[in-house]
Amino acid sequence: MSLEKARITLCNVNKEDYPQIKTLMDEAYPDLGGAWPSHTIFRLIDQFPEGQIGILDEGRLVGLALSVQVDYQRFSNPHTYDEIVDAHNRVFSDNNGDALYGLDVVIAKSHRGMRLGRRLYDARKELCRQYNLRAILAGGRIPRYTNHSKDMTPMEYIDKVDHKELYDPILSFQLANDFQVKRLLKQYLPEDEDSGGYATLLEWNNILFQPTDTVIDTKKTIVRVGAVQWQMRSVSSVEELMRQVEYFVDTVSEYQSDFILFPEFFNAPLMGLQEHRNQTEAIRYLAEFTELFRDAMSTMAIEYNANIVTGSMPLLDGEKIYNVSYLCHRSGKIDEQRKIHITPHEAYDWVIEGGDEISVFETDAGRVGIQICYDVEFPELSRLMAERGLDILFVPYWTDTKNSYLRVRHCAQARAVENECYVVIAGSVGNLPQVDSLDVQYGQSAVLTPSDFAFPHDAALNEATPNTEMLLFSDLDLDKLKLLHSEGTVRNLKDRRTDLYQVVLKTR
Repeated sequence: MSLEKARITLCNVNKEDYPQIKTLMDEAYPDLGGAWPSHTIFRLIDQFPEGQIGILDEGRLVGLALSVQVDYQRFSNPHTYDEIVDAHNRVFSDNNGDALYGLDVVIAKSHRGMRLGRRLYDARKELCRQYNLRAILAGGRIPRYTNHSKDMTPMEYIDKVDHKELYDPILSFQLANDFQVKRLLKQYLPEDEDSGGYATLLEWNNILFQPTDTVIDTKKTIVRVGAVQWQMRSVSSVEELMRQVEYFVDTVSEYQSDFILFPEFFNAPLMGLQEHRNQTEAIRYLAEFTELFRDAMSTMAIEYNANIVTGSMPLLDGEKIYNVSYLCHRSGKIDEQRKIHITPHEAYDWVIEGGDEISVFETDAGRVGIQICYDVEFPELSRLMAERGLDILFVPYWTDTKNSYLRVRHCAQARAVENECYVVIAGSVGNLPQVDSLDVQYGQSAVLTPSDFAFPHDAALNEATPNTEMLLFSDLDLDKLKLLHSEGTVRNLKDRRTDLYQVVLKTR
C-alpha cells in the first residue's frame, strides 16, 4: 500500500508554467530586474527543452534550473553575461555545442534548506552525461564579496571561500557540488553591485555517458546502496535516537547513495524509556512512535535525496500489531511492507500478526522489494517478487546469535542466486540489557549477488565487520542482471518449468 504525502518530482518546464516561473524569479532577483520576460523563457524551451528543469511539490513549481548548449572552447575562456543573454533578453542554444552552460538556479523561499538545489545540479549533470557533453560551465556570482571588497581582492575572497574560511551562498554551494573555479571573470554582470561586477567561471567535467532516454525518465543502471549496521545503545529520549538516525542518513547521503537501509526494530531502545509489566505492553508502547519516525525519515529522504528503507517498527492497526517496514522515496512517496511470517517469539511475547500483501516497488533506481528478517527464509515470497521484475531485495533483520544470523544470511544468499537479483541485509549489534528479549545482537551486514562470472567469485559484493557499528557501501550494476537473465551460465528464472509447477499468490 502507498501513503501519499509531499510529492517532490523533477520535470521539464513548459510555456504554461511561465506564471510560476515569473513568481520564482521575481522572488529571487528583486535587485537584478526580477524574472526574464516570457519570450526569453519560451525561446529556451523551444531550443533546448530538456535543459529547462523544474521541481514540483504537489503540482506547484518550487525549483528551477535553466541551461543552454554552448561551444566549450568559446565559453571556457573569458566572457561576459551579455555574450550569453543579448540586449533583447534572448538566449541562444547551440545544438552542436559540446558543453552545457548553467543559467539560473532558483528555489522558492518556502523550500530552501531542503537540498533541492543539489537535486537540480544532479539533474544537470545527468543531462550533461546523456548528451555526451564535455562539461558544465557557469558564470557564478559572488554576492557577499561586497562585504570584503575593501579588505581583499576577488581572488583572495574566492580562495577563502574555497578553504571555508568565508561563506558565500552561491560559490560555497557550487564548490560543494564538485565545480571548480577556472578563472575570474571581470565585468561579467556590471550591474551586480554585490559581486562588484565579478563572477567565477566554474566548470564540472563530464565522465562521458551514453544516453538512452530523457533525463527525467532515465532509470539508473549503477545504483549505490548504503547499509547501516546499527549499534543498540540506551537512549534518554526520543530526540536522542532521532538524532542518531539523522546522523546516519546524513553520513550515508554524503556518499551519493540511492538507498539507505536500517535494521529491523532499530528503535527498540525506546522501550527502555519506561518500565513495562510485560513484553506485550512494551512493544505497544514502542508502536506509539512509529508514525513519528516514519514521517521524519520521509522528510529526511527528501532533504538528503536518498530513498530510505526504514528497517522495521511495530505498527498498531486497530487492535492488531504488525511488524512493518517503510520505503520512503526521495520524491516524498511512502510505501509500506508488513512482515508476512512471524517468529514464535514475536507471536507469543509481542502478539504480532502477519501481513498479507507482497509488493515490488518502482523507484527511480530500480524495482525493489522488502522482506523483514524471517521472511527471507521462505523462498516463495522472493519468487513472487522476481516474477514482478525484482532488482534489489532489502532485508532488515534482527538476530541474537550467530546461528540465527546464519539462517538469514544463507537464505538471503540463496534468494540472490535463484532469483537473479541483489540482496542487501542489515542488522543491529551490541546489547540492550534494559529491554527484555533484546539483551544481545549478532550481526554482519552484507550485499549479496547472483553467482556467475559477472559477479564476485563468492557471490558477496561486500560484507561488514561482524558485531561492529559501521556503514557498508556498494555499487550495484543493474545491467549485469539483465545480461544474466538472458545470457548467464545458468538462467534460473528463464529455465523454470512453469509447465510443471508454479508459485501462486492466493487472493483473500
